[in-house]
Amino acid sequence: MTVTWSPAMAEAIEKARVEVCELHSELIKWGLVVWTAGNVSQRVRGIDGADDVLVIKPSGVTYDSLTPASMVVCDLEGNLIVGAHSPSSDTAAHAYVYRHMDEVGGVVHTHSTYATAFAAVGKPIPCHLTMMGDEFGGEIPVGPFALIGDDSIGQGIVETLKDSRSPAVLMQNHGPFTIGKDAKAAVKAAAMTEEVARTMFVALQLGDPIAIPQEKIDSLYARYQNVYGQH
Repeated sequence: MTVTWSPAMAEAIEKARVEVCELHSELIKWGLVVWTAGNVSQRVRGIDGADDVLVIKPSGVTYDSLTPASMVVCDLEGNLIVGAHSPSSDTAAHAYVYRHMDEVGGVVHTHSTYATAFAAVGKPIPCHLTMMGDEFGGEIPVGPFALIGDDSIGQGIVETLKDSRSPAVLMQNHGPFTIGKDAKAAVKAAAMTEEVARTMFVALQLGDPIAIPQEKIDSLYARYQNVYGQH
């Protein structure tokens, strides 16, 4: 596929390729992936009449081999536009999310150990931590089983998260997918998903975690989303 973009759109795409490449190193840093598993993508909003596109990791390329130039550019149907490699095998899922959740600017998939363990048994991560109230506004839900290769995973993500405040979903027997306003936010959500999954796993071994009343969860979420940090 050959597409001619305006200079502004071309610049935005190249900037996204740099950002997405750098963010993949965060998956390694936080122990969220092994070998070539996992992927980060970012939506690039159309400029000067161009359609939105997504930038994503190529399939089967090791993390230490990734460069901005190796990041592939696809349309929101998952078709390759620019790149010397085939797109990630999860590209159709990412593309489906972008097509159906306009507010989403970044998608991440990992196979992080503790979150994937919850996915393997089909159990949501319960909200018994203030950190979870802050970040997720409740439990991290489980999405349906779906095979890789088409947009079935994307459908499961969208359906599961449409009525949830959580930026993360545990796709059954597969692993976590996270969303955010951009790729960096989705990577943060992936790191936090594994952190709370690990903590809750340990807590469940010790006994019965203490529930946080829903009104307190709502208060935690509102404060963290609207007051905490720099605005």
